[in-house]
Amino acid sequence: MFCRNSKGYEMAKRFNSKFTHLSPVWYDLKSHGNSLILEGRHNADKGWISELRMRGNALILPRIVLEAFPTELLKKKKQMDKAIDLMVTECKEMEYDGIVLESWSRWAAYGVLHNPDLRNMALKFIKQLGHTLHSVTSTRNPKQQLQLVYVVGPPHSEVLQQHDFGPADLQSLSGSVDGFSLMTYDFSGPNNPGPNAPLNWIRFTLRLLLGSTGNNAQRLAPKIFLGINFYGNDFILSEGSGGAGAILGRDYLSLLEKHRPQLQWEKNSGEHFFVYFDDNNVRHAVFYPSLMSIYMRLEEARFWGTGISIWEIGQGLDYFFDLL
Repeated sequence: MFCRNSKGYEMAKRFNSKFTHLSPVWYDLKSHGNSLILEGRHNADKGWISELRMRGNALILPRIVLEAFPTELLKKKKQMDKAIDLMVTECKEMEYDGIVLESWSRWAAYGVLHNPDLRNMALKFIKQLGHTLHSVTSTRNPKQQLQLVYVVGPPHSEVLQQHDFGPADLQSLSGSVDGFSLMTYDFSGPNNPGPNAPLNWIRFTLRLLLGSTGNNAQRLAPKIFLGINFYGNDFILSEGSGGAGAILGRDYLSLLEKHRPQLQWEKNSGEHFFVYFDDNNVRHAVFYPSLMSIYMRLEEARFWGTGISIWEIGQGLDYFFDLL
């Protein structure tokens, strides 16, 4: 479960027993001239971590976003080794239980994943990082290895593209990665207003990665953490003035109180939404999670045998946690 705001940190303490992993959004690994630096230790809150560990057993795996120039990083063994050393050393010094790594989307943006050789090097890097983390035991529990959770996005079309994370990648990395945080949200945007994470799209993504049935799905499904959004979107619908903004629980409640809209259920996507007109008479549509929409996604995860990951725990309404 990801957290990066004060309410998220508080929810992590309050509902600690409901989580297996907590991932504070703290770090970036960046290129610095010909070198690499890991930024973010100043964000780390040791007091919060200590309090969490007194309250429960959730593992602390901070997120690291790999911002370093990928061609330099992946082509040069010294750079690759240095990047891995920086991350593993940070885990040791700060007594983390591992890391959540986000790099696939960055590599796709740089065009790295369109090059077969660089793509293979990217997979090799993730494997090497996983094996190195697994070679280190936790300072708190000698029986436990440091873990790697890897962030992956859903495919962008029904036909897998070269830059998409697909079933072969899942299979290839399954021995080196402890979990895959699957970003099954952000389906709609300003140019195509609509649901945040349609249920049929979630099913399609899981079917694509795991296959419909069989031993492979049963073996790999527990390593997937199905992404569930606790935020929503407020879309502008008026012609010529398209736009959108993410909304959190407090924003959602304010809109309900001010406009008193009628909630509507979108059956195909399995999401609630409402329409309102703002002070300038501009029409909006708001899609925000509800107990029903979250319940249906939890049932989908249960059907496939996957875990879940929440982006992010401070953005929802408190009673969402009643379902977990």
